[in-house]
Amino acid sequence: MADNPSIRGGGDRQRINVDQDYERRHWSQKFGVSEDELRRAVREVGPMADAVEQHLRGRNVKGHAA
Repeated sequence: MADNPSIRGGGDRQRINVDQDYERRHWSQKFGVSEDELRRAVREVGPMADAVEQHLRGRNVKGHAA
């Protein structure tokens, strides 16, 4: 997503900027997690969407196996 909400399309769709409200909403909905969970995941693995998604999937799988 672009850092400027007035710019539509394009943008950096591989980086998650948790400092932007609209990006937190977008990514937390996309991954099916709360905004706080998204923030924690970004803090743990960095802002790359692929890494965050893998981290969240891994955590969810572990949570179901327990």
